[in-house]
Amino acid sequence: MKSRKQSVFPQNGVMEQTRYQVRFDWAAEGAHAIGSDADVIVWVDAITEPGADLDLSLLPSAPAVIRVDLPSAQAAAQWIIDLQVKLAKRILIAVVAAGSTRDGQLRVTTEDLLAAGAVIDHLAALGLDATSPEAAAAEAAYRGLARATSHLMTAVSTAATTAPENYQLKVDATLTPADVQVVRG
Repeated sequence: MKSRKQSVFPQNGVMEQTRYQVRFDWAAEGAHAIGSDADVIVWVDAITEPGADLDLSLLPSAPAVIRVDLPSAQAAAQWIIDLQVKLAKRILIAVVAAGSTRDGQLRVTTEDLLAAGAVIDHLAALGLDATSPEAAAAEAAYRGLARATSHLMTAVSTAATTAPENYQLKVDATLTPADVQVVRG
């Protein structure tokens, strides 16, 4: 008989968030932890740093992958709803914040946390609110700081090393699902 702890945590010690429709984690390792059984990986990169291309070979091979920044958060949420309708089933969504690296290690970035939270918030507004605690925390960060997002996006350390034309400061409600960058369909 498995103990309660063993039934919640897989052998590798990572909680997979499998009970939840909307999940959240960081970087390629997080994509594998929460996205191997997902229908779509939402790769969130709010400020794309020079030379920081998305390497699909580092992600689980099965799910669709869309690339999202802060402006496209609302459009991405609608794209996901449209996918769920098209597939005619409850889909699993892995929202993965890209983060950055520092000395070869993951650097959790405020801008990616806020943009991921914006996607999760818009999913909830459209009725997908079976979120993991991790996703709920990202959503709460965005909701709590939504009015300050523009300021935060210009003040984060990543913005100091990235040209302003490489990122936007707020959600763009004029974007549609057709504007979502589908990296793998």
